[in-house]
Amino acid sequence: MKTFKSKIALAIMAAGMSFAVSAADITVAYAADPVSLDPHEQLSGGTLQLSHMVFDPLVRFSQSMGFEPRLAESWERVDNETMRFNLRKGVKFHSGNGMTADDVVWTFNRLKSSPDFKGIFAPLVSLTKVDDYTVEIKTDGTYPLIENVATYIFPMDSKFYTGTTADGKDKAEVVKHGNSFASTNLSGTGPFIVKSREQGVKVEFERFADYWDKDSGGNVENLTLVPIKEDATRVAAMLSGDVDMIAPVSPNDYKRIENAKGVDLYTMPGTRIITFQMNQNSNPALKDARVRQAIVYAVNNEGIAKKVMKGAATASAQQSPPGYAGYNENLKPRYDLKKAKQLMEEAGYGDGFKLTMMAPNNRYVNDDKIAQATAAMLSKIGIDVDLKTMPKAQYWPEFDKCAADMMMIGWHPDTEDSANFTEFLAMTRNADTGKGQYNCGHYSNAEVDKLVNEANKETDLTKRNAMLKKVEEILYNDAAFVPLHWQDPSWAAKENVEIGPIINGMNFPYFGDLVVK
Repeated sequence: MKTFKSKIALAIMAAGMSFAVSAADITVAYAADPVSLDPHEQLSGGTLQLSHMVFDPLVRFSQSMGFEPRLAESWERVDNETMRFNLRKGVKFHSGNGMTADDVVWTFNRLKSSPDFKGIFAPLVSLTKVDDYTVEIKTDGTYPLIENVATYIFPMDSKFYTGTTADGKDKAEVVKHGNSFASTNLSGTGPFIVKSREQGVKVEFERFADYWDKDSGGNVENLTLVPIKEDATRVAAMLSGDVDMIAPVSPNDYKRIENAKGVDLYTMPGTRIITFQMNQNSNPALKDARVRQAIVYAVNNEGIAKKVMKGAATASAQQSPPGYAGYNENLKPRYDLKKAKQLMEEAGYGDGFKLTMMAPNNRYVNDDKIAQATAAMLSKIGIDVDLKTMPKAQYWPEFDKCAADMMMIGWHPDTEDSANFTEFLAMTRNADTGKGQYNCGHYSNAEVDKLVNEANKETDLTKRNAMLKKVEEILYNDAAFVPLHWQDPSWAAKENVEIGPIINGMNFPYFGDLVVK
């Protein structure tokens, strides 16, 4: 709902004056709200959405996937292993503290210690202060993706987060799924301040009066984020006018949105892979590549994309979508029930076996329906599936424990690069480096690890692409995971809420730049 900014706007109107864009208040409904206010606690879409609202990165991706400056005004390579970033001056944190190089260094060091983020930052050896508004990043050898990683450096207010709480706890501590100072207190440089938060009910944001980006046309003064888990309920709220924007839109509801007056539907080709991982540590049968292959052959992912996703997804055979460096055009979806049964027989499981499966029911589009369809398909080759679905807030702690034999996960590559899929989802788990952080299949292949590490130091793009294509081929042949589809991001908004320019393939709109007419 659009409102004018109370007494000031009314006074201007009464005086007979007009202005093109007035301050607006809006309500946005998402499938789930952020699980924490700590930007380093969990590497997830919800966390990154929050980060772009309350913090600001050094660099961010444009809608066309180029790089645009944010808290870094400019940057340049000093040599093959060093990149210098020149910081924006006069930037204030919400606390009133000024942002300097010290805050960027502090943030980088915290990211390097975060269980979820240190894998991304492993190639970056150090970030050092040159002067108050200049920092240099050094890499372990030549690394081609420094700017990509810099999009994840959201400077935190080091003075605000330094020290101890009343009960003696370190304010900078990163606590997964637990209470910490950073999970409940915020001081960023972003366009919004968190005014109030009721977990699972709403988060209220207010425009930061001292926001540095005076060139932004964004005019949202107050934004309320409400979680509405059910797709149909979320759409009903949109069509009744109770909310101004929703995400995601279920493919089942596309026609309702398209036929509604005063509401626009937005979609983009997707790069988020939706998969199931097969836990080799929890179920001995899954150690056998023939069993894993049988499961892949038994899952009709083209049917899921067509019927469950209503065409709002593209069936996949690999992690990398078309256009990415590692996309291997030779790999195709391979539904073949006869072949699946044959592989089960060869592996000694002709009579089937039991396995447990977990999936969220409010994280990915139709996630619970996808899980149900997959379980039904596996029953056709004698696999008895005990399926549990649960809200995102309960699911991620279970995923971190790899609590079932098959676990659903979706992944959008954090660096917009093929290697990132494998670094987190398929490389050998390593708590020290963060590699394999989300590899609940406990898949391990030394050749895959070697190829990805080499690719991340290769600046010859032809050679690098060949390495990453080989990775996809190995994962395909090993049936390292169950590929389902690339999910199309989708949004709906009232026609006066101009979300077109602020949405992107990463699926976290830049709300600071949102214009409401």
